[in-house]
Amino acid sequence: VILLTAAVISVPLIKRLGLSSVLGYLIAGLIIGPFGLAFFYDSASILHVAELGIVMYLFVIGLEMRPSYLWSLRKEIFGLGTLQISACSLGLMAVGLAYGYSWQVSFVCAAGFVLTSTAIVMQLLGDRGDIA
Repeated sequence: VILLTAAVISVPLIKRLGLSSVLGYLIAGLIIGPFGLAFFYDSASILHVAELGIVMYLFVIGLEMRPSYLWSLRKEIFGLGTLQISACSLGLMAVGLAYGYSWQVSFVCAAGFVLTSTAIVMQLLGDRGDIA
């Protein structure tokens, strides 16, 4: 109930500002998470909800993509996509190292940030109608 309430409140506020609804979900998570109001302090307590969200997100992406179209873009997806994820992860990892974190922590944080940005970009493209 807390998760749904936070989402119902934050997403319309963020949409009113002209931003993506994914940012509303992220902000809601920050507010109710361990560094905000601490409704949830143990990440394992909401792991199942997070996994359900990822499955639903992948399902929505699967509905919007045609397999033949993905197959025609396989060189771009695996070539340029891998290059983009690697370059951004290494760049953000360098920032983490510059702030004194170990390479393991820097890598995990950088890779997580890069993969999270994919969700934000896909939502933004969907809102603007550019996925088609």
